[in-house]
Amino acid sequence: MPHTVLLAEDDRAIRNALERALTLEGYRVTAVADGVEALAQAHRSRPDVLVLDVMMPGIDGLQVCRVLRAEGDSTPVLMLTALVETADRIAGLDAGADDYVVKPFDVEEVFARLRALLRRAAPVTPVPEPAREPVEEPGPDTSGRFVEAAGLRMDPRARRAWRGRRELELTRTEFELLELLIRNAGVVLDHSTIYDRIWGYDFGPGSKNLAVYVGYLRRKLDDPGAPQLIHTVRGVGYVLREG
Repeated sequence: MPHTVLLAEDDRAIRNALERALTLEGYRVTAVADGVEALAQAHRSRPDVLVLDVMMPGIDGLQVCRVLRAEGDSTPVLMLTALVETADRIAGLDAGADDYVVKPFDVEEVFARLRALLRRAAPVTPVPEPAREPVEEPGPDTSGRFVEAAGLRMDPRARRAWRGRRELELTRTEFELLELLIRNAGVVLDHSTIYDRIWGYDFGPGSKNLAVYVGYLRRKLDDPGAPQLIHTVRGVGYVLREG
């Protein structure tokens, strides 16, 4: 089976050229243009290796890497960067990247570094977990199954969510919207991105659909006297953060 590569690069010319080169080299490539889509695709289908551009609008390659590492995802990451200072390279490695290539790069160097990363990566054989009885309230997370931010905790597999010890009763759309916000906590997600991730298409600037669902979530999330968690960034979108 060919190795799978998730490529995230906002420069269309570089993305298309590298996608073609990797495909000709025998890789199965999924190419995306931003960090939000990279995270979404990585969550849908785990690749064998990620190639991430450092400088992308919205969620950059460093943030993508940090999120995946925080979730316990050890997939090898190769960074593409135009930054050549030592401090910038250290920042990439500290974010959890395994290696980097400086632009402009020779595609053969990319191939060589990918081969090295794939050789070092331990083979992963999925092992079915035994069935577990659901718990009524979340305890310490020792399994890596929870997604957490801003005092919220979610179990995507069981489709359960809590604020503190209070379990939230969410519809499917509310759950998916909250999961998107939690996985991107602190990052402002624009309306188009949220529409695309949750509904698969943009309803247009006149639609109130997203605002309605955010209102539903706020009513279910907010506690009297506690800070609001979902904040509106006027003219842009929404962000999940405390305070």
